[in-house]
Amino acid sequence: MLIAGYHGDVALYAEDLHTGRTVSIDADTPVPTASTIKLTVLFEALKQMQEGRKSWSDPVTLTKANQVEGSGVLALFDTPATLTLKDALTLMIVLSDNTATNIAIDDLGLQNIDDRIVWMGLRDTWLYKKVFMNPVPPVPADQPKFGLGKTTAREMAAVMRRFATCNLNAPGDATPPSEPTRALCNTALDILKAQQDRGGIPRDLGDLTVANKSGAIDAARNDVGIVYAKNGPIVISVFLSTTKDVNWLYDNPGQIMIGKLAKAIVDAWQ
Repeated sequence: MLIAGYHGDVALYAEDLHTGRTVSIDADTPVPTASTIKLTVLFEALKQMQEGRKSWSDPVTLTKANQVEGSGVLALFDTPATLTLKDALTLMIVLSDNTATNIAIDDLGLQNIDDRIVWMGLRDTWLYKKVFMNPVPPVPADQPKFGLGKTTAREMAAVMRRFATCNLNAPGDATPPSEPTRALCNTALDILKAQQDRGGIPRDLGDLTVANKSGAIDAARNDVGIVYAKNGPIVISVFLSTTKDVNWLYDNPGQIMIGKLAKAIVDAWQ
C-alpha cells in the first residue's frame, strides 16, 4: 500500500460520483480540519443567498480586529476597508486568507455555520472559532485537541459532494436545483477551481480540472477536492495527521502522499 511507509496517520474517503464506488481508510476518525473547515463557511453562504438573506455583492468591512497571521493578504491592508462578501469568500478559498475567513464568519454567524453543519446531518464536524482567535465560551471539551475545527474524511467529503452535485437541500429532499441555485453552485465551484494550493490532490493529475480546499497546520496536511476525471467527477478527502516533517515546502512529504493517493484513486477508477 502507498501509505505503508508513511510516517503519520492517514484518513481517507473517496467516491466516484458516476459509479458510486467508494474507498476509505479510517474515514470516520475525527481529525483536525485546519482550513478545510472553510468549506462549511462557503456552504452556509450559499444557503443564506439561496434563502435571500445574503448576496455575493453584500458589503463587508475589513477591521483591524479581524486581521490575523498566517495565509492570505488582507492582514497587510489598511483598515477599515470595504469588500464584498464574494471578495471575502474568494480570498478565503483561493488564498486560504485567514482574515477573510474571520470577516465571513462574522457576516454569516458562527452559530449559523455550526447549526448548518448539524442540519446537514454531520455528527463529527464542527467550527469552533474564528481563525487564530480564542473560542467564545462555552467551549466544547475537545476544542483544544482539534483547534479551529474537527471533522472526518467521510463527513468533509459529504460537504464537498454537495458542491459537486449542487445539493443545497435538507437531507432526504431530492428536489432538483433551480436555475438560481445552480448559478450559486457554479460560482462556488469556479472559486474552488481557482484555489492556489496545488501541492496536494492536483499535484500529479496533469491537466485534469480540480476544485479543492486544502488545509495545513502543525503536523496536519489535508485536502478535499472534486477531480473532474474523464468518466465523471470523483470526490477525494484526505487528512494526514501526526506528520513528522512539518516544513511548509511544496514538497512536504504529506503533500506528496496526498498527491500519490489522489492519482492512484483516479487511475484505478478511470
